[in-house]
Amino acid sequence: MKLYILALLALGWPVVAAAGPEEPANYGSNPAAGKYYDIRGLRMYCETYGSAGRAVLMIHGNGGSIAAFEHNIPYFAGKYRVIVADSRAQGRTRDDGPDITFEMMADDYAALLDALHVDSAFVIGWSDGGITALLLAMRHPEKVIRLAASGANLRPDASAFAPGVWESCRRTYERDRAKAWATEQEKNAWKLFVLDWREPTITSAALGVVRCPALIICGDHDLISLEHTVEIYRSLPRAALWVVPHSGHATLIEHADEFDRTVDHFFSAPDPVGPN
Repeated sequence: MKLYILALLALGWPVVAAAGPEEPANYGSNPAAGKYYDIRGLRMYCETYGSAGRAVLMIHGNGGSIAAFEHNIPYFAGKYRVIVADSRAQGRTRDDGPDITFEMMADDYAALLDALHVDSAFVIGWSDGGITALLLAMRHPEKVIRLAASGANLRPDASAFAPGVWESCRRTYERDRAKAWATEQEKNAWKLFVLDWREPTITSAALGVVRCPALIICGDHDLISLEHTVEIYRSLPRAALWVVPHSGHATLIEHADEFDRTVDHFFSAPDPVGPN
């Protein structure tokens, strides 16, 4: 989930992760399903679930981990091979570099699929993971069969977010940009904050290279503006738009059952979308 959640908390907005009806498995810390892969200078932590069917790659948001998909993995693991990893500098995947970009993460996931001997996958991306999913389809089109991106934006400016979010982040950036961080944890958290402050920088025209079908999702009360969600949808050659009623940023948690069924139908339908 984006570090902009910190801004929502500062503004007094409620941010609640809905609990599932049953105690979830220990996703993100499951030695039976997890393994480290040496790719692109990283030891990237990944867990896999299920075995039948095509692969589904799940990409979490900023500051998140595999556990972000605890309400979605069981459903998809019943029909697909689920691949879910901790992105660079997040969860159990350590990154000691000074900076991080969405392009780096997209290339990481392409390399992870290679390491797993998976030629292509369906892709689900949430928040920053939605941005990474789009860039994966742009930079490595052969890797993406179809994608579902929820809560993604194209530019890091006030137009991308609900009122007050960008302004709160600007104040945080101006207050803390000259700080000398004392711990590695603080340095890493700042690196992730700066990622969303400076990026993404994706143009509508650049999205035109994406050829796979795409389902673009947001909540009707998302912290990402409907303007950006619609712009992404309109810029993709083959896309469908789903604005989830009574939902905030965490559509895949707040409406997990509906999200899982809808995305699965999009992945499995013979022809989910025509040309825009």
